[in-house]
Amino acid sequence: MTGYAAVNKDFAWGSLTIDLKTVNHRYLEVSWRGPEELRQLESVMREAIGNRISRGKIECRMNLHLKDAQASAEPNFELLEKLAHWQGEVLKLHHSAPLLSVAECLSWPGMFQRTAIDAEALSRLAMTLLADALGELCSSRAREGDRLRSLLIERAQEIERLRLEVSPSIPLLVKQYQEKLAAKLREALGRDDEDRIRQEIVMYASRIDVEEEIARLGVHVTELIRVLEKGGAVGKRLDFLMQELHREANTLGSKSVASSTSAASLELKVLIEQMREQVQNLE
Repeated sequence: MTGYAAVNKDFAWGSLTIDLKTVNHRYLEVSWRGPEELRQLESVMREAIGNRISRGKIECRMNLHLKDAQASAEPNFELLEKLAHWQGEVLKLHHSAPLLSVAECLSWPGMFQRTAIDAEALSRLAMTLLADALGELCSSRAREGDRLRSLLIERAQEIERLRLEVSPSIPLLVKQYQEKLAAKLREALGRDDEDRIRQEIVMYASRIDVEEEIARLGVHVTELIRVLEKGGAVGKRLDFLMQELHREANTLGSKSVASSTSAASLELKVLIEQMREQVQNLE
């Protein structure tokens, strides 16, 4: 399921922000981006995310902002001495080389060192914020899941309605087809070959009888509703049920000998495909 959560915390050194974004994906895929100060937490955070979410493409971004006030007021004099020495060495070889300006020296990387950060405290804060963000994200996904569950149950009930409409007519359709087939066979083979005619009718009747497919559709719909009402991580189970429902609807259409069952098969396929698309959004 899709979702987004963001949490921010101000602290003595500055502020830390965690953004979590999820999009639909068949499996769990976590990407992590964060500051070097928290790089050691990447594997721990990936595990924490996997403990709460089992499906989806998840992007975790962490931004650490350190206050400028934490910068030392004094420059790094040792580095300044090194710069002066390096400049002298360069001028010995290249007399026309330009001199470093004061601004260039003061902006040299490492010239002003920030006060050391309490790494342990920062790590604890980051994990706490991640837990808060995951809680917010999971709540958002749960609300979306409730809406999707209602939609899927409506589609499942529509499938059951179509199944119940088609089911009573199956015996009559089979009988009518048998009579039509018998008439054609008698015309082709003659009335003296009734045994052959009966054999052909029995063989073709088994090919067009869809009572078994109709029954299995009912079983799958019942299981689908049970899984949805039970809740939890249901995505993979529903993927399997969508495959089974599509198989039965497809067989119903291939065995159809009447426009009514062909139309029902087409409607079933449309409903199942709509459900399949939504199932990809569920965990």
